[in-house]
Amino acid sequence: MSDPQKFRFKITVIGDGQVGKTSLIRRFTQSEFEQDYIRTLGAQFSKYDQEIEGDETRLIFWDIAGQDDFLFLRPSFYKESSAAIIVFSLEKNDLGKRSFEHVMNWYKNIQKFCGSIPIILFANKVDLVEEDNLDNSKIQEIVDEQGFLGYYLTSAKTGVKVNEAFNALITELYHKAKSLSTAQ
Repeated sequence: MSDPQKFRFKITVIGDGQVGKTSLIRRFTQSEFEQDYIRTLGAQFSKYDQEIEGDETRLIFWDIAGQDDFLFLRPSFYKESSAAIIVFSLEKNDLGKRSFEHVMNWYKNIQKFCGSIPIILFANKVDLVEEDNLDNSKIQEIVDEQGFLGYYLTSAKTGVKVNEAFNALITELYHKAKSLSTAQ
């Protein structure tokens, strides 16, 4: 049996303000949910270690503020990202509508500074809508057209699909890096 390898991935989490980026990261890394909204200023960083197939994997989540006040900082925050998560809100209000409309802006922005990296879409706050009444065709259309890894209907509050969504991206990154390391 070979010695365990160490992998390190920077995952940038982007989307409009108040869609739940920080809450999703907190739910995944600490199994917690904070009810009160706390605005991210600039960026926040979270480390999370996970063992995959006997190898050590360190994940660094860069939680990027969604407000335009921090637009000028984003290019430096995006540097060396291994992957990105774009988050929007499923809420049936202006925030939800705008955050979905802005998905392509976030995608173009991350692509401009990072090139072609794996991207996954989180449709957050599924606990606030009737899932049976959701029309996922527009989400699927974006995923298909842009070649995203997929999308997940998540809830940072209840934890629905949060671990599954993060782990799908992490597993993709791990297997890609592992195959590159064994090929060398």
